[in-house]
Amino acid sequence: MSRSAHPAGPRHADVLPEGHYAAPPADLNTLDTRVWSRTVTRNADGAAEVGGLDVRALAEEFGTPAYILDEADFRARCRAWRAAFGHGADVFYAGKAFLSRAVVKWLHEEGLNLDVCSGTELAVALDAGMPAERIALHGNNKSTAEIERAVETGVGRIVLDSFQEIARVAAEADRQGKRQRVQIRVTVGVEAHTHEFIATAHEDQKFGLALAGGQAAEAVRRVLKLESLELVGIHSHIGSQIFDMAGFEVAARRVVSLLAEVRDEHGVELPEIDLGGGLGIAYTTDDDPREPQEIAKALGEIVTRECEAARLAVPRLSVEPGRAIVGPTAFTLYEVGTIKPLDGLRTYVSVDGGMSDNIRTALYDAEYSVSLVSRTSDAEPMLSRVVGKHCESGDIVVKDAFLPADLAPGDLLAVPATGAYCRAMASNYNHALRPPVVAVTDGRARVIVRRETEEDLLRLDVG
Repeated sequence: MSRSAHPAGPRHADVLPEGHYAAPPADLNTLDTRVWSRTVTRNADGAAEVGGLDVRALAEEFGTPAYILDEADFRARCRAWRAAFGHGADVFYAGKAFLSRAVVKWLHEEGLNLDVCSGTELAVALDAGMPAERIALHGNNKSTAEIERAVETGVGRIVLDSFQEIARVAAEADRQGKRQRVQIRVTVGVEAHTHEFIATAHEDQKFGLALAGGQAAEAVRRVLKLESLELVGIHSHIGSQIFDMAGFEVAARRVVSLLAEVRDEHGVELPEIDLGGGLGIAYTTDDDPREPQEIAKALGEIVTRECEAARLAVPRLSVEPGRAIVGPTAFTLYEVGTIKPLDGLRTYVSVDGGMSDNIRTALYDAEYSVSLVSRTSDAEPMLSRVVGKHCESGDIVVKDAFLPADLAPGDLLAVPATGAYCRAMASNYNHALRPPVVAVTDGRARVIVRRETEEDLLRLDVG
């Protein structure tokens, strides 16, 4: 394979095009542990390894693009969250980040509960053996069939999201002769994203019942009047990719205030409070996520302090990490195809995937890291944009990164921290075939979600 250097765009920080760019890293061959899963290293040949397996061998056996999931890291993160919160709290893995039968089995074995937000996520969970009482069902528009199945199978809680849903769940539970445990999702007027949180104007969204205006309080009144529903707590979710705990503090204060109102009006102290998920991870080395034990300590102190001030017994706390568990445990492996230098701008590096396997860059302007993983290089760094093969100018995988100037077709690139919301949001755009998820551990690899085939797509096309 030729390794000749390509005419490239700017390589040094002092000749970058207008805009803000970080300086090239001191060593392009370093795989920073802040963004890579815990078993990723370089071997003697310079290729990356994960779980003791060379990425070149993984590419040869399973093809590219492929999501490579570090099972040992996933399990370790489950254990860390479980240990951090202890037996006095519940950790629900947010299945929307990424769900498969193998993942459900790992969660079950590591002692975590599971949060699902559709009937088909519930189907996967039940099929893989997760006990129904350890499952919570979310969603702003649960269908009659989804509610019926949730009640019938005995899910541990249904999170109610509207007045209509209160009536639907109550009617279904009454029809089945059951008393369904429920929480009420409230909108607390706080939305947190990374280091920003704004305490106004966020009742304007599709989720939850607003504290402002009394919708949440009215929902409590309605549920407490229904014999077929058991109100066990209040649920709040304030955003995603959160690093600052200040938003949680405001949310907890407002939720506890509602609990105090419920006690004063109804003489009932609700036993649970769920502060949701949204905890951030490191997509780039600029991100600085908190460790589970730090998060657990902060949330526990916040809830305890607010309850003591309100003279309430401290309720059982629940959290819902999804991205924070699976996000860092996987990377996406690509093969380089076309390399296109644009003089004075940057070099466009096209890979064999794109927005069909990672829509987040196009959808959210998300930032990622990327590294050459099939070998090391001593070449100068060149400012690059890693793009996909789809018929969209917005088909960008990594907006701006430094890659070696001797990058060549056939090289393997990997984008770390793609465990969450990549396979879960993957599509068949341009009739792309969704990549496999390959779990690796202790020198072994196995497919846990297989690659789609042409036959799969043609089978769905019944015209």
